[in-house]
Amino acid sequence: MIKIGLFVSIIGLFIACSQSGKSNNHPRQLPYLGNYEVIYGKNGEANDTVYPTIPSFKFLNQDSTEVTEKNYQGKIWIVEFFFTKCPTICPIMNRQLDRLHKALTSEAHSKIQFLSFSIDPQNDGPKTLKEYQKRTGIDYDNWDLLTGDETFTHNLGIQHFLTFAGKEEDAAGGYAHSGSFTLVDGKGYVRGVYAVTNPDLSVNEQEYLRMVNDVKLLTHENP
Repeated sequence: MIKIGLFVSIIGLFIACSQSGKSNNHPRQLPYLGNYEVIYGKNGEANDTVYPTIPSFKFLNQDSTEVTEKNYQGKIWIVEFFFTKCPTICPIMNRQLDRLHKALTSEAHSKIQFLSFSIDPQNDGPKTLKEYQKRTGIDYDNWDLLTGDETFTHNLGIQHFLTFAGKEEDAAGGYAHSGSFTLVDGKGYVRGVYAVTNPDLSVNEQEYLRMVNDVKLLTHENP
């Protein structure tokens, strides 16, 4: 759990630094997160900054339908990594996502896609995901539970969605992941990471409210 806490702390620090210095005379804009590349001109001056987007992927959803990133193109994504046998943090995370879902308007939902990536695909096939969806009451049209290659999923979480996900024998259920959610805009850029669920299983209300506000802000930015 130390690894997770450190990972979240680094992300939180990065976000705080990205948002600092914003003028009160301009509307707040969410930062772009990730390892960026600076493009230099012939004169040696920086001409542009290129931020990474979420790469191509292929998964099965709870309906056994193969989906790729193109199925959600143009939507704002709210992403978590979880597994159905998780006895600790996952139920709390899903309650927070359900809470967020209910806090948003139907107009906002038309622009938003909730995505839950299983980090234990060996046990979480489409049938299991479908049963989990019904059992937890998160059977929404704009919420998909996804399963696919385990190594790819873990790397996708860490390298691109900026949240820890991986195997850990000492962890409950054999897997460990941070209790954070990732916000991705309609063009595939990561715009926020929110440590809503703490390692001690408490809910960080400040982070939850920050996530709600940022989601609403992004829905207005995303036409």
